Amino acid sequence: MESLPDAVVQYIFSFMNNARDVAVCNCVSKRWKDSLPYIKSLYFPRNSFDNQSGVDHPDTIVWKMLSSVVKLEELVVYSPFSSIGLASWMLLVGSSLKHLELRMDNLAEYQNCIESPSKLECISTAKNLESLKLWGVLMMNSPKWDAFPKLQSLEIVGAKLEDPALTAALQACPNLKNLLLLGCEGVRSVLIELPGLEQCKLDFYGVGNYSLTLTSPKIEFLEVQGCSWISVRETACLRSLSISNNAGRVYMVDFGKLAALEFLSIRGVQWCWNAISKMLQLASEVKHLYMKVEFTGDFDNLQPFPEIDFVDFFNSHPKLQKFDIHGAMFAALCQKNSLKNVQSGFVIPCLEEVVVTVRSPLNAEQKISTLESLLKYGKVIKSMAIRILQMRSSHSSADDFFDEICRFQRMNHKTVRIE
Repeated sequence: MESLPDAVVQYIFSFMNNARDVAVCNCVSKRWKDSLPYIKSLYFPRNSFDNQSGVDHPDTIVWKMLSSVVKLEELVVYSPFSSIGLASWMLLVGSSLKHLELRMDNLAEYQNCIESPSKLECISTAKNLESLKLWGVLMMNSPKWDAFPKLQSLEIVGAKLEDPALTAALQACPNLKNLLLLGCEGVRSVLIELPGLEQCKLDFYGVGNYSLTLTSPKIEFLEVQGCSWISVRETACLRSLSISNNAGRVYMVDFGKLAALEFLSIRGVQWCWNAISKMLQLASEVKHLYMKVEFTGDFDNLQPFPEIDFVDFFNSHPKLQKFDIHGAMFAALCQKNSLKNVQSGFVIPCLEEVVVTVRSPLNAEQKISTLESLLKYGKVIKSMAIRILQMRSSHSSADDFFDEICRFQRMNHKTVRIE
């Protein structure tokens, strides 16, 4: 290191980011100390000050390290800090920061939410941010953010939010391309209007009865968890869509044409059949379909899926390459009349991979017939996995059904496997 030019040493140190490593290097030599101001990123782990024995407060220690850096572009702080400390840091490095990640740790502290300046308010100084990630956020009041015109990625993980506060926060980020709200609760009606948004992942805790209205004509990737009413009308660019509701029901979906959609996943305990059938109709061009919905029916009335015609389904999804199908949907394809319309010229042209999850021995003969039909008419199928999941039956029919599946697998051992 001593033989290297100063510029090379500074370049090497610019890749260092752990605050403890920076502090240690600061004590090695004057040359190393003089090179450290050129680092681009600083990371303070959760336990950065666990064994701290000096007189300085952790906020002050962070401030001293930041004050020695010429142009900091990225700051990640997982260790505890105060709003006053954050405000002082932002005055130092806010203008140069491009990436900011903070563990706020104020979910249960309403007093900290209304203190002035609040932690959220302090962030507004960093007007040149390109990405912002916040952990453990209490956002009951609208944050006093003017605008982050360069912000392209906003991620909030673990948050209690009110509808007006979330709306105001998103309005301050008009040029977002990536939005992630993970493990959030408190909102009831989510309205997102972001013209440049391309990727969006929303995960809401609670009873699962939230509503979502999304207006983003460039959206390509959308994943939604916990909403019962979903409206996304501008879908020309949407290629990947995942909708799930683990706690509540999905009552209504309102989407535009899904001509570009390649992947569709619908999951949950209960969906209204109108919502399911509408998604299947819209997703006629889909290549990978994942279905794991246990029941249909309105409100508390749990019902099985209605019968689905085997031929109509695959004719309506001619580009389907991978089909991951669970219990209820598979049972719907295995009803008495599902295979009655099969004609000699019928083929499933593009299907290459099938994953079937079986949970009941009921209608065993029809289920075996459907499995055989998938292989018979799927001319390019390369793989079929049959998953036997929590099959509950004290009757010998369960054993007989499993024997039939094993026989089917042996006859098609190059293609079929049992998991």
